Amino acid sequence: MTSTPPPSRTSGLDPEIAARLKRSADGLLPAIAQQYDTGEVLMLGWMDDEALHRTLTTGRCTYWSRSRREYWVKGDTSGHLQHVKSVALDCDADAVLVRVDQVGGACHTGDRTCFDADVLLGDAGSGAPSADQ
Repeated sequence: MTSTPPPSRTSGLDPEIAARLKRSADGLLPAIAQQYDTGEVLMLGWMDDEALHRTLTTGRCTYWSRSRREYWVKGDTSGHLQHVKSVALDCDADAVLVRVDQVGGACHTGDRTCFDADVLLGDAGSGAPSADQ
């Protein structure tokens, strides 16, 4: 099964922004969602040009679901909304950082973040698990 967005889909994304993007072979960019006021990293999703356009114009995060092969707006089914505060490209224009105000859990499991279930390295890069592990 392929994860490529539909090729016939035209995007409303500003052509100047689109020209800067360095997409994966399947036309996607990783999109990191971060809580705007605390810096907490919430989740990683995938966007194509149209998902980025929708995110920029609606103020709600839109992602491309690689498994369902469709667009989804975070919170439409779960109620766990992401209100967009800012969007930035990284220095290589191959990833996007979306700073959001997260309502409810960001993870599909219902957890606040997708990055708290399996910590591989403890606090401060000490190489040892943190005291709470």
